[in-house]
Amino acid sequence: MERDLYDDVHEQYREAVREFLQREVVPHHGRWEAERWIDRSVYVEAAKQGIYGLQIPEEYGGAGEQDYRFRFVVAEEIAKVHALSFALTVSLQDDLVLHYLLDLTTDEQKQRWLPGFASGELIGALAMTEPGTGSDLRGIRTTARRDGDDWILSGQKTFISSGIMADVVIVAARTDESAGSKGYSLFVVENGMPGFERGRKLEKIGLPAQDTAELYFEDVRLPQANLLGTEGRGLQHLMSHLPRERLGVSIKAIANCQVLFEETRRYCFDRKAFGQPIGDFQAVRFELAELATEIDIVQAYVDKSVRAFNAGKLTAVDAAKGKWYVSELQKRVVDQCLQLHGGYGYMTEYPIARAFVDTRIQTIYGGTTAIMKEIIGRDLAS
Repeated sequence: MERDLYDDVHEQYREAVREFLQREVVPHHGRWEAERWIDRSVYVEAAKQGIYGLQIPEEYGGAGEQDYRFRFVVAEEIAKVHALSFALTVSLQDDLVLHYLLDLTTDEQKQRWLPGFASGELIGALAMTEPGTGSDLRGIRTTARRDGDDWILSGQKTFISSGIMADVVIVAARTDESAGSKGYSLFVVENGMPGFERGRKLEKIGLPAQDTAELYFEDVRLPQANLLGTEGRGLQHLMSHLPRERLGVSIKAIANCQVLFEETRRYCFDRKAFGQPIGDFQAVRFELAELATEIDIVQAYVDKSVRAFNAGKLTAVDAAKGKWYVSELQKRVVDQCLQLHGGYGYMTEYPIARAFVDTRIQTIYGGTTAIMKEIIGRDLAS
């Protein structure tokens, strides 16, 4: 089915993104995966070329472009070159960290941090998850207590994407034990602050080049100027920014579904068995037909979600619907496409094998599938 999401300007932008990826990412991606580290210089070039950070206002070095369709173009093009570790870091900056810094910062904070993001010299991370706290944000045990005009931050975070590389980390902490949901706040911890330590670079089954870390905060002294947003509204800030994070998961997932399906379709009509292409067997054709149909239908929902986000109308519930369904679809598409590749699908030289482990996390981060269903279910009961 023909899509009508994009205009000519988006397609022109797509060509620029493709050229950037072929020049700056594709030649190095294999080495990044082997070394478990992405060269920081690529983010400087990416920011210069407008691959991310477009929404940063012009006075801070950005383009001031709010149209989320440009972000979708980037997700689609990165999927085509199978650079999923790079895709996650770009998404982390655009769909999480920058979204917070643009919405919650004071003018002084914007001057401190946004120019660095606009130039690609600053990399950010968001630290919510703790060893005993995942989706249940009210279980956060990291604390920040007042000490004169400062705050003293203590605690531990884990599974933090870009935690090793990050120059600034947005940290969720409990600031008032007796205030219930109003007892949490957000802080920005900067590289080099005494008491801020990075633990292990965690070993994952996929996305090896995208660093994931444990972070430790031992009596980190933070000035009041590093409080992000309003004191006591940390949970509300986190909840209000989840729709964009979940939309980011959805666009990556559907982009990968489209790419992996098309590669599998071609493989099925090139690969021969019993004297004919395996795609000519009815069982295989039916399986391809089912995947093609479901991907096209879900693509329409994601496109509509992008339009809704641009219009300021994407609700938390609608974002949750997309996040769980598209990420679960991706899991099924990858599994079925690997099966159709047969033994070759298990070989890492084939993109489908790498995608099998690289994309598995998408039903977990940004809120698990079970949590997404709980959000939707509660809305139905209201």
